[in-house]
Amino acid sequence: MFKGIGVSPGITIGSAFLVDRWKTRVEKTSIKKDETAREIARFKQAVELSKEQLCQIKEKISREIKDKTYTYIIDVHLLILEDQTLIDETTQLIKKERVSAEWALEQVLIHFASIFDGIDDEYLRERKSDVEHVGERIKKNLIGHKPKSIEEIKSDVVVIAHDLTPADTMLMHKGKVKGFATDLGGRTSHTAIMARSLEIPAVVALNNISSQVKTGDPIIVDGSEGVVIVKPSQKEFTKYLEKQRKFIYFEKELLKLRDLPAETLDGYLLELSANIEFPEEVHSIIEHGAEGVGLYRTEFLYLNRPTLPEEEEQQQVYKHLAEQLTPLTAVMRIMDFGGDKIDPHFNSEPETNPVLGLRAIRLALKREDLFRQQLSAILRASIYKNLRILFPLISGVNELRQAKQILNSVKADLRAKKIPFDEEIQVGVMIEVPSAAITADLLAKECDFFSIGTNDLIQYCIAIDRGNQHVAYLYEPLHPAVLRTIKSVISAANNEGIWVGMCGEMAGDPMCTMILLGLEIDELSMNAVSIPTVKRIIRSIRREEAAELTYHALSLTNAKEIERFVNQEMSRRFPNIFSIVRAEDRF
Repeated sequence: MFKGIGVSPGITIGSAFLVDRWKTRVEKTSIKKDETAREIARFKQAVELSKEQLCQIKEKISREIKDKTYTYIIDVHLLILEDQTLIDETTQLIKKERVSAEWALEQVLIHFASIFDGIDDEYLRERKSDVEHVGERIKKNLIGHKPKSIEEIKSDVVVIAHDLTPADTMLMHKGKVKGFATDLGGRTSHTAIMARSLEIPAVVALNNISSQVKTGDPIIVDGSEGVVIVKPSQKEFTKYLEKQRKFIYFEKELLKLRDLPAETLDGYLLELSANIEFPEEVHSIIEHGAEGVGLYRTEFLYLNRPTLPEEEEQQQVYKHLAEQLTPLTAVMRIMDFGGDKIDPHFNSEPETNPVLGLRAIRLALKREDLFRQQLSAILRASIYKNLRILFPLISGVNELRQAKQILNSVKADLRAKKIPFDEEIQVGVMIEVPSAAITADLLAKECDFFSIGTNDLIQYCIAIDRGNQHVAYLYEPLHPAVLRTIKSVISAANNEGIWVGMCGEMAGDPMCTMILLGLEIDELSMNAVSIPTVKRIIRSIRREEAAELTYHALSLTNAKEIERFVNQEMSRRFPNIFSIVRAEDRF
């Protein structure tokens, strides 16, 4: 039995198909001075061949697959191949050290990996894998190695590999590939995103499963629990066959709720929205019953590209989102990144502690030119009157006023040019630092809504780096300080008559649903696949029950006591849900 990270729920039972996706081993090879031009040409030819291969894959997908939602991932890899830094650093190293193209590229990739490892944001940190996948493709083309394509699979299998590229995952035939498991990977890798899109059970971060499995081995992949069993016993086989049957039935039952409101038995309505990065995800979130987009991460339009997006490009992307969603709404979070994440575009100086440095609204206020450009693009796209603006990492009233002053100036410019926009567009504040939570009563007087970002709020509240393995155990969503902070923010908002949403991981955790309902949150925004389960819980209880559970939880003195109590209560009330939907040990 192997334990990893379940990134796409479901259970599959079948035969293993081992795919060779190990990294190409490169030895340091010296070259003569008169051979450098030839080596550079060889490198550039390999880059061009890699582009051709990806374009062919994209064309094949566009031709054969109806749902083209995730072809943007191929575009991301094509943009990496266009990145001048990758090209220049590799060619310079070939010239300077007189080494082979393979070795020079390997050293540049190692350097890039070290930069990504220092990024705090999980999604951005896992973009390292995209750069590595592109680098691997170039290296394989340099040495003339052509791996067997996954699209050649003809029978029902469970794919096992050291790692899979997004292109690999896109070429999987859903009718043939029943699931996959890899040594590497994370929850927000593009491969994981593709697995969820294809609804293929998947487990990643299994360390060494590819060296322990042979093609043809019987195998079970439990993408809900993050478990893989190789050569299961008859008892294990029977157990998971029954679990698979229950999961399939449960999923079908949940999807019947898609068009029903998230309403308690006593008539209290909660809005369930989805977090997305790209407009192409709209179809998927609506299929899962989302009532809108509670968090649109606009920064992803800026990433993995050699140049910054112009206002026109941004406006077209945002307009496309608004058109697709109408009449549903989307909360547009202003670019939320810092100098540690995209230095080449912002020429930021290295920071000792970037997560507490020049990032999010602080960076936007410093780079007012880019801030104004993005605000103008959003406003121009707001003609459908379904977009909202969200300012991230606001620490107090002064920052909010500065941001609103710039927003009002952009509005005035558009009026002067007679360019239409939504004059009543709502403006919200992301509550993710303690100072904002403590002064929520003041902020609530000057904005239209709050969105509680629990990922950062918990981290700052408890003073814990969730990426640090030595203290990660202290990351406790049900810590009394966290619950009390959320309660006070909601109370401040209620007093001023503005609505409150939540867009962190806590919002989509069904174990926290009753607690959040008891705290009187207005909206929860989450990964689309979590919506049916959370909706099922909400539609099965009374608001009064949630209030009683929350009241008791708040009377307890520490996180462990609250976790035990909530676990017991939720498991007792919803045994079917919590025997199936346990993607990890949440606490």
